[in-house]
Amino acid sequence: MATRRGPRFKECRRLGVNVCGHSKAMNRTVRRTGRTSKKSEYGLQLNEKQKVKAYYGIFERQMENYFAKATRSRKGTPGEVLLITLERRLDNMVYRAGFANSIRGARQMVNHRHILVNDKVVNIPSYLLKPGDKLTLSEGSRNVPIYVDHFTSDSHFVLPYIEVDRENFSAVFTRLPERDELPIEVNEQLVVEYYSR
Repeated sequence: MATRRGPRFKECRRLGVNVCGHSKAMNRTVRRTGRTSKKSEYGLQLNEKQKVKAYYGIFERQMENYFAKATRSRKGTPGEVLLITLERRLDNMVYRAGFANSIRGARQMVNHRHILVNDKVVNIPSYLLKPGDKLTLSEGSRNVPIYVDHFTSDSHFVLPYIEVDRENFSAVFTRLPERDELPIEVNEQLVVEYYSR
């Protein structure tokens, strides 16, 4: 299975936002003074599209497929539908709930069958959760110190659409998120414009 293996901190600095969630990702950002190159309209659109791919750890083909489905949806604007759909991915929810400290780590946990969805093993990172779905750390994985330490620590997202139960190593995806609740810095309209060229 293909995975994104490029340098994460360098990507964060290039995009101008901390897409990987690491506290030190933007430490070496240099603020340039004097002449600065102004990005073209296409450059701005491309940058926003690259941000979305980096936030959710997906490739171009996947992004195109998600966008095509979002444009066919009648549940909202294509940009919002795209982001909410990506937010529902299993690997992303494992990360948001605090089972892993990065989207890469979350994908590895899913692939290695450490996560149960509604008490059943699901090892497909792109699996889309529905409201009410429950994520649980498998019994065997509760003996792995790194998973336990990270899930029980306080350094997590606090999101209104995820209900976390630290004592029982579980989390519930309670409802679909609103656009302004998503913890990402993206102008999704520019993404729509990029794919609508």
